Amino acid sequence: MEPRGMQTPVKINRQDCGFPPTCLEEELLLSQMGELLQPGAYKEKMKELSMLSLICSCFYPEPRNINIYTYDDMEVKQINKRASGQAFELILKPPSPISEAPRTLASPKKKDLSLEEIQKKLEAAEERRKSQEAQVLKQLAEKREHEREVLQKALEENNNFSKMAEEKLILKMEQIKENREANLAAIIERLQEKERHAAEVRRNKELQVELSG
Repeated sequence: MEPRGMQTPVKINRQDCGFPPTCLEEELLLSQMGELLQPGAYKEKMKELSMLSLICSCFYPEPRNINIYTYDDMEVKQINKRASGQAFELILKPPSPISEAPRTLASPKKKDLSLEEIQKKLEAAEERRKSQEAQVLKQLAEKREHEREVLQKALEENNNFSKMAEEKLILKMEQIKENREANLAAIIERLQEKERHAAEVRRNKELQVELSG
């Protein structure tokens, strides 16, 4: 039983006052007003609410489904509302066929070349070919010149070595000849000395024989 002097709060529905279903702010306002206003005051406020309903209908001309929120590539859908919380379902949209189509750049239209332009291109190609051939020939000539210089240097070194070896050999042979001649002269000198000594001995013996006889 309700206490005396207290009146039951009035439950206000948004459809009763003409609000569109998507006007969440007005629905919250009506729920608060229904809890605070008494039945007598509710009737007095209905006139003011009719004007507010007209304004809301201008901003929300058509009802919308507030349970689905749409973004660029996904949708958020309210599943069920409980005292423990609110559940949502996330729905990803499939990629649009337009975005999947590869972007192809239009190739520039080939310009028809005139006979003079073709001739110029052929002459330029011939000049490039001649330049490349000249470059190759120049490299070959430089390579051959380098090989010739290396060979010439090797021959000069070989000749110098041969000349030095020949000079050393001649010098050694001269030294050997001089040594041999010196040795031969020494031997002859010794033989002559022995011969003189032997002759001196014979002469002395002959003198002794003559003196004794």
